[in-house]
Amino acid sequence: MRASFAILGVLLAAPLMAQSDTPSFTVQETGQGYWRLQDAVKAVGGGRGTIVIAPGSYEDCAVQTEGEVSYIAAKPGSVVFDGFSCEGKAGLVLRGRGANVEGIIFQNFKVSDRNGSGIRLEKGNLRVDNAIFRNSEQGILTATDPSGSVVVERVTFAGLGGCPDGMCSHSIYIGDIGSLTVRSCRFERGTGGHYVKSRSARVEISDNSFDDTRGTETNYMIDLPAGSVGSITGNEFVQGKNKENYSAFIAVGAEDRLHPSAGLVISGNKASFAAGVDRNSTFVADWTREPLKIANNALASGLTLFGRR
Repeated sequence: MRASFAILGVLLAAPLMAQSDTPSFTVQETGQGYWRLQDAVKAVGGGRGTIVIAPGSYEDCAVQTEGEVSYIAAKPGSVVFDGFSCEGKAGLVLRGRGANVEGIIFQNFKVSDRNGSGIRLEKGNLRVDNAIFRNSEQGILTATDPSGSVVVERVTFAGLGGCPDGMCSHSIYIGDIGSLTVRSCRFERGTGGHYVKSRSARVEISDNSFDDTRGTETNYMIDLPAGSVGSITGNEFVQGKNKENYSAFIAVGAEDRLHPSAGLVISGNKASFAAGVDRNSTFVADWTREPLKIANNALASGLTLFGRR
């Protein structure tokens, strides 16, 4: 496994710090401080700006409707957005030109439609780095934006997802966008649904750890339900015992065919079962009947490399 989680380890261990008597949200370019995140976002407006967030645990949220905004923890792992949603959706609701999120923990997001998310992207581009999403209905959820891109690096997703009454949520749930990159991340302790579900036209999912050992009622590790090109490489997958569906680790084209999948590369991955799990499964299940490039994957006993569905 080539991914390094050293920075995430520091982030996980960082203690929460009390908020000071000075404004918590500072627009870096102007030096102006604000008590509410929404006011800082409004100050950036249609331009480009960086909001530096002081250490603390916040019952706060924001809706970004324009501009390009970076949301940066002053100290990685010291900023927690704790379950307070805007528009009944998420901690950050994003529909500007773009957003960058670094060093922030999102936790305990639950809303009436069961799509409570740390981040909900409705338009534009998104980059998330060195963050944690935990104990919520979903981590990152996006709408449809074919011109948009999402890049997620060095992020931990834990205790996410579920399918009560058939209404499924997932650790990452990406709509029909241009591209998704998930790199050097950790997925663990899923509580239902898939770890990564994406309808993006292109994916790069590389050097991640999918540890389903303590998962409950989970499904696929990676689901590309509408087809996709790109690559799934260098990941390590461990399937746990408590599954809603253990028939496959990776699923391609299970729902519809929005995008071609010919040439999708799935290589250099490792896949196994958790200790004490004795079953058969399929590493890649394919509904597209297009030529995928699957090679050089290390599979445990009981795993079939490929199956058409």
